[in-house]
Amino acid sequence: MALRNICGHIRTSVNLPGIVLFCTLALQWDRVSCQSNTQQQHLVPVGNVWSSGRPADVTLNRNGDECDMVMNLSASQRCEFVKNTPDCTSDEGFIKYPWVTFCLFPPNLLPLVITLYVIWLFVLFLILGLIASDFFCPNLSAISSSLRLTHNVAGVTFLALGNGAPDVFSAMAAFSHPQTAGLAVGALFGAGIFVTTVVAGSIALVKPFTVASRPFLRDVIFYMVAVFWTFIILYKGHISLGETLGYLGLYIVYVLTVIVSAYVYNRQKHQLNRSAQSSGTEQGEILQSDSYREIQNGSIQAHDGEEYEPLLPYNQSTAQIFLNAINPVDSRTWRRQHWTAKVLKVIKVPVEVLLLLTVPVVDTDKEDHNWKRPLNCLHIITGSLVCVLTFQSGKYGLYLIEGEFPVWVLTICIGVFLSAIVFFTTTNNHPPRYHFLYSLLGFVVSALWISTVASEIVSVLHLLGVVLRLSNTVLGLTLLAWGNSIGDCFADITIARQGYPRMAISACFGGIIFNMLFGVGLGCLLQMFQNNNVVTLEPEGMLCWVLSGALGLSLVFSFIAVPLQCFHLNRVYGIFLLLFYIVFLVVALLTEFRIIKF
Repeated sequence: MALRNICGHIRTSVNLPGIVLFCTLALQWDRVSCQSNTQQQHLVPVGNVWSSGRPADVTLNRNGDECDMVMNLSASQRCEFVKNTPDCTSDEGFIKYPWVTFCLFPPNLLPLVITLYVIWLFVLFLILGLIASDFFCPNLSAISSSLRLTHNVAGVTFLALGNGAPDVFSAMAAFSHPQTAGLAVGALFGAGIFVTTVVAGSIALVKPFTVASRPFLRDVIFYMVAVFWTFIILYKGHISLGETLGYLGLYIVYVLTVIVSAYVYNRQKHQLNRSAQSSGTEQGEILQSDSYREIQNGSIQAHDGEEYEPLLPYNQSTAQIFLNAINPVDSRTWRRQHWTAKVLKVIKVPVEVLLLLTVPVVDTDKEDHNWKRPLNCLHIITGSLVCVLTFQSGKYGLYLIEGEFPVWVLTICIGVFLSAIVFFTTTNNHPPRYHFLYSLLGFVVSALWISTVASEIVSVLHLLGVVLRLSNTVLGLTLLAWGNSIGDCFADITIARQGYPRMAISACFGGIIFNMLFGVGLGCLLQMFQNNNVVTLEPEGMLCWVLSGALGLSLVFSFIAVPLQCFHLNRVYGIFLLLFYIVFLVVALLTEFRIIKF
């Protein structure tokens, strides 16, 4: 549990390099400004439609996104254009960034606004990792424990969802609109190539090792199938309902394969009559999600927890329990933290308090399962209120029943009634028998929080793409992919340094398989429910093919090279993977800026 929190804090604190690198792309701003001055047009509104004297064969927008045309207008026209263009107001985030950028701020402050958006993007990634690591994952662990799932099944289902929640929800948010679908494709493919090259190469550099042959080949083959399937979908330009369900079905086949392979391995181990110590070590190295979670839930937490346990038991009052439960700062460990960790903690404190007030967390590792009676009673009210106000950007929460009574008021009334029942029928010291239901509530509320933050990230990236004239694909394969993956990279490297490189490499491949299949599958499925039975996925130029080709090439190389090395990953192999990613990134950026043309 302690290592899981360490990895979570690493995930939420290492997004800064990606943000800083993005600032170098802001040098593109000079070119954009020059082009805006030389290519400004005078568009005139016809009703709610803006038109100009441009020839019909000249296309300014990316993937049918009319909002891209705003940078070709004079500063005085941009606000009115944004207000009357559907593509500029269709983002599902709570903040309408095009309106804020072009209507709220004067044109001469546009560089400052972009800088503020970059900082805000960093904060959003920080919040996304915080929700996933401290609220979403613990509730998923509690659900799997309540259902008495085996470690193998829990590892490739609930725990995989916990680790991949930011990636999956970001992809689902991006797929919700055709003009941002390129973000999802770029992020999923970009994260895939980042993990299979940078993460795998770093692990090989830190700790050369011999990878478990069968799990490695299994994961690489399934991921190659998923990538090839996505390549075919992009080539066709659309995806049907059957193909979308095929993504989810393929992951079910993967889960069954993991379970069967684990059963076969355990049977062979029993037949060979290996010693308990060697069999336990080998099993831990092969079952990736199980091992990865066992390290995170290991004895470190128990040791740290016992260090601060009171010598004599004492009973706290209801008010003390509530105040201690919503206090995110542990004064006992505050002094030992580095100043950078303290700064990040100060930034996160307001968000943590809000999350503690709205998201219940059931911790099966604690004796009382983290039962906090006054706070858990409040969660019934606040949690349900968050659900109705965040789902579909508050569309249903603000709905008036018969035109008079708001849904959110009805939600509060029902929540107060249920909360009163729980409060007067329970005690502070013993959790009720239905306490496990709080893990379900925490799962739903934290998932909606993640979805809300992911929608804001996608909206910010969309706006940055419009202003800086960058395609959604390049934003997805850089900022969105780095923000969601670089934390896992550092966490896996830390695990490798502790002497568990097989666990780290297995967790890498298992995670990206889940992200690809569920990110595309659920994202397109939700869009079909909202629109029609066919979702259009149009690649944004050659960059999409460069990205998919590089990912496929890296997988094929690993599939061939690793068995030829007798499944031993040495430092030479790691250096090659890192160089491969650098070359890919350079080619991708040169293609984006049209320096390289295919």
